[in-house]
Amino acid sequence: MESDLTKILQMKSLTWLFTTLLLLTLLQTGCDQDGRCKRMAKELLELDREFAKLSVEKGANESFMTYIDDDCVLLRPNRTPVLGRQKIEEMFSSPDTSFTLNWEPLYADIARSGDLGYTYGIYKVEMDSPEGKLVTKEGTYVTIWKKGQDGKWKFVLDTGNQGLGKNNGEKE
Repeated sequence: MESDLTKILQMKSLTWLFTTLLLLTLLQTGCDQDGRCKRMAKELLELDREFAKLSVEKGANESFMTYIDDDCVLLRPNRTPVLGRQKIEEMFSSPDTSFTLNWEPLYADIARSGDLGYTYGIYKVEMDSPEGKLVTKEGTYVTIWKKGQDGKWKFVLDTGNQGLGKNNGEKE
């Protein structure tokens, strides 16, 4: 009888040991996952900064068409959503030399899956008024990003809200 009891106790000890090791492994994987997501969020924040830099250097049109996903959606004030690369290309077909669009990403986060993320921040558009004065409009934006099969991030949704500063976001 003692040998049966000893075997049962040994089995319980092994089961407890195995369960403990499994839980520790899962907890460690979760910590690694969080660390990976934090690194990826920093990378996405830097990518959004590169996106903004290209907008200042080459214009908003080229910048947006460089970082856009084929199935992207743009949400803009006073219009229906603009769906897909082709429609967005049509929207951006006019020269963009009359204004400069810049933004500063403030935050990024990544889904635990590692294939979806978002950035948000503050944007600034500078343009000449009909009177020749420099007009600045500021607001907030959010961009949702998706990681493609090729491992590159492209934005799938972009929107912004004007309204920072005096006079509803307009400064002279």
